[in-house]
Amino acid sequence: MIDDQKPSDGNAPNTEPEGSSDVHLIEVGNRKIYLVGTAHVSQQSVDLVREVIDRERPDAVCIELDNGRFESLSQEKKFEEQDLRQVLKNKQLATLMLNLILASYQRRLGLQLGVTPGSELMEAARVAQEHDIPISLCDRDVRITLGRAWQSLSWGQRFRLLAELGASLFEDAEVSEEELARIREQDVVTEVMNELGRMMPDLKRVLIDERDAYLAHKILETDGERIVAVVGAGHVDGMKGRLLQNERTDLEAIETIPKTSNVWKAVGWGIPLVIIGSIAYIALTQGADAAGENAMIWFLANSIPSGLGALLAMGHPITILAAGISAPFTSLSPLIGAGYVAAFTQLWAAPPKVADFSTVGDDLSIPKRWWQSRLMRIFLVFVFSTIGSAIGTYTGGFNVIRNLVDATG
Repeated sequence: MIDDQKPSDGNAPNTEPEGSSDVHLIEVGNRKIYLVGTAHVSQQSVDLVREVIDRERPDAVCIELDNGRFESLSQEKKFEEQDLRQVLKNKQLATLMLNLILASYQRRLGLQLGVTPGSELMEAARVAQEHDIPISLCDRDVRITLGRAWQSLSWGQRFRLLAELGASLFEDAEVSEEELARIREQDVVTEVMNELGRMMPDLKRVLIDERDAYLAHKILETDGERIVAVVGAGHVDGMKGRLLQNERTDLEAIETIPKTSNVWKAVGWGIPLVIIGSIAYIALTQGADAAGENAMIWFLANSIPSGLGALLAMGHPITILAAGISAPFTSLSPLIGAGYVAAFTQLWAAPPKVADFSTVGDDLSIPKRWWQSRLMRIFLVFVFSTIGSAIGTYTGGFNVIRNLVDATG
């Protein structure tokens, strides 16, 4: 049966025909909102979405997509059209990587189920277009969601999240028939998010709770007396109450990515000041030769591991050189890291081919392909050079400060 939901102001009872229990009718004043809860990799959900829109012929169809994901799924904006230079300039490479990992997981699952992830959302768009029904893309920009999620975590939680996501790349994609049956009936993607949320409550707040509020607000803002809203089943419970109460949200508060805290800014600038100050003090107390030796210690401690990182990533020779030369200087500035310099250089020296973009989903789950793909090599260069630079910063800094202590002792 359709799940009827009415506010407590005594609205007339609903008389809609019988349907799926995944369709929730919510009445807000004289408006009717049909909230369709779906699994993102289920043919049953695809069929249900078409059935509901065909039957109800609403004034508008709301979909749990943002503009970027809609264009990607509709192939109006393929991944190979991503401006990687802009991604690097905006320091969004890590966010893009997280997005690719999640997309790879969905894709592998979809291959087993015979359904492309997000098919039910695109089906909603297709059916709406067939009937000339306006479409409203109601989800928050995925870049903002992932950015806010990342900023909500401590450094320890970030490493744990990366470990969990990294491990998922190597999990056996084959699942039992029982698991397949369960996945077909549930919003497995939201279930994964909820599982992460149980480990990291702040992550759930950003990925689920904030988006529940955002989606509900956008649906309530959509014109029309009859609305069909297609969302993941995991969002339904969090949205129903908001819709019933006609609850609006301060979107501006959840559409911005929090800036780095002043504490971390102080740490970011504090490290270079300590290093430069230490070398300057050594120059004053022990002379230019001693200062030069410590400057060389800092240079080599940063240059060698960062360059080795680019080498391990099989970066272009120019990339290896750029990583090694830039690391001693980028480690003295919180504005840009050696990993980004190396990634920019790799993108310029060995730009990805079209084939690299089209196979990135498969490449992610097969480690040996990481070094064969020019696209994946950019990510590897970024990660390994960054790790090398971090090692160099602490190793070089430790030695310089130890020499300073010895000098003052």
